[in-house]
Amino acid sequence: MNSIDPRVMKELLQLQLLNKMSLISGDSSTSSSDGSGDFSALLETVMGQASGNSSQGQDPLSTLLGKTSSMVPNSLGALNKAYTPLQSVSKATATSQYDDVIQAASNRYGVDTSLVKAVIQQESDFNHQAVSTAGAKGLMQLMDGTGSGFGVTNPFDPKQNVDAGTHFLSNLMKKYNGNEGVALAAYNAGPNRVDRLGIQNDQDLANKLHLLPKETQAYVNKVLGYKTSFTL
Repeated sequence: MNSIDPRVMKELLQLQLLNKMSLISGDSSTSSSDGSGDFSALLETVMGQASGNSSQGQDPLSTLLGKTSSMVPNSLGALNKAYTPLQSVSKATATSQYDDVIQAASNRYGVDTSLVKAVIQQESDFNHQAVSTAGAKGLMQLMDGTGSGFGVTNPFDPKQNVDAGTHFLSNLMKKYNGNEGVALAAYNAGPNRVDRLGIQNDQDLANKLHLLPKETQAYVNKVLGYKTSFTL
């Protein structure tokens, strides 16, 4: 009797392993009847060739490689289905960890929670350790002077940062009589710059938005867009 080529045995074992992976994952494209049948038939073919019973005289390894090439994609597909890679934290998960802090600050200063979340999304993407090139820090990106004015001792503490940022935003909302767009422009560019342009309401803002820095123009639009998504 001829011995089985070690390369053939290696390929057989790999095929069997892939077939088992497919079964474990529950891949409907490679059912137990199809997978096991293919493997058994292939094994019989190779064993027959190894014992010299093959009338075709085809190389066992070539037969095996030809067979596995058609089966591997399904097996790998099953493996991919069975394996779920680590994913980045979703926005819903990122926001939920600060829900209590945001809600408390919103209630305290009378600012819509969706607006606070929208500002945080734009400012830091809910990263409480964020630091800008200008030195703004934390969830709501407070400058040191602004933060200290609202009693912040640790700008990276979510509770302190959100409380101070929401307090500041609330003051701007009151200053501009509830005009959110103007309050947001002042939050980003500073109230002095907004006041110098004579912007007092959202209509003024629409007329003079082009006079503000492009960063501020984009900022207002993005935050208002985020607010809508958090409201839904």
